[in-house]
Amino acid sequence: MENNRQGTGAAVRGAVQSVARGGLVFLRDVGHGLLEVSHNTFALVGFALVALVVFAAGRADLRATFESRALGWLQARHEARTEGTVEALASLNEPDAILRATAADLKDLTKQQAAVAMWISRRYRVAPEPVSRLVKEAWTVGAKANLEPTLILAIMAIESSFNPFAQSPVGAQGLMQVMTRIHDDKYEPFGGNHAAFDPVTNVRVGVRVLKECIARAGSVEGGLRFYVGAANLTDDGGYAGKVLAEQAHLRAISSGQTVPVNAPINAAPVAASAETTTKSPADAPPTEATRAPETHANDKLALLD
Repeated sequence: MENNRQGTGAAVRGAVQSVARGGLVFLRDVGHGLLEVSHNTFALVGFALVALVVFAAGRADLRATFESRALGWLQARHEARTEGTVEALASLNEPDAILRATAADLKDLTKQQAAVAMWISRRYRVAPEPVSRLVKEAWTVGAKANLEPTLILAIMAIESSFNPFAQSPVGAQGLMQVMTRIHDDKYEPFGGNHAAFDPVTNVRVGVRVLKECIARAGSVEGGLRFYVGAANLTDDGGYAGKVLAEQAHLRAISSGQTVPVNAPINAAPVAASAETTTKSPADAPPTEATRAPETHANDKLALLD
């Protein structure tokens, strides 16, 4: 009996050991299989990556797209980490922003132009650099249009006091207060109506309108009446006289004469005494056009008659 029990126990132990050995063999085979599959998969993925890199290397457009997306992702991650910090403001650096600036150095102007720019800067309390650019543009555009640059600058002075973002109650906009909605076709070569607030573009379009007005009226003074929209009215509110008076001041400055910065705009310029030249520009008269808003169709409604 005892022998039978021992034999049975040995048989069970043998069976367990056989099952264990079989299980180990199975697990070892599965492990080897998985390892082999993994090696093959990694090799396949690596081969695919190599093929993709080789393909992309021959396609500049794909490289550019990938680089752009990668850079965008990195920038987005950086902005997310720095949002609300001073570092976030530093990331707004834009070295090419200077290309948008309307400015020029006085040293780049002729002596005549520089004198006009400095006088305008003091009289209208605007920085000399943007004024220098506008003075230079007035000389360039004036030569092409056969108009005196002092006339162009005088219109800017009376119309907007050299504020490039000025707008009248009837919608005249920019330095020369062009009626953008009426002359939108003239802004098309410059990219659209928003160019009305680019100072240089506004001057170029304004000069075109002014030239049309003068051609229609047959004289500068008559053209100014057309420009302000008062051609069919008995009174232009003194607009033409103010423009011509300011032009006289600018002419005198450009010819080397001394004109006080607070010289009235309704009188011819006079030589300044030591007392008048030292007065503050705060004493200067208002230079915004004082005509009634209903006559300031600036230009242009008259041209449509």
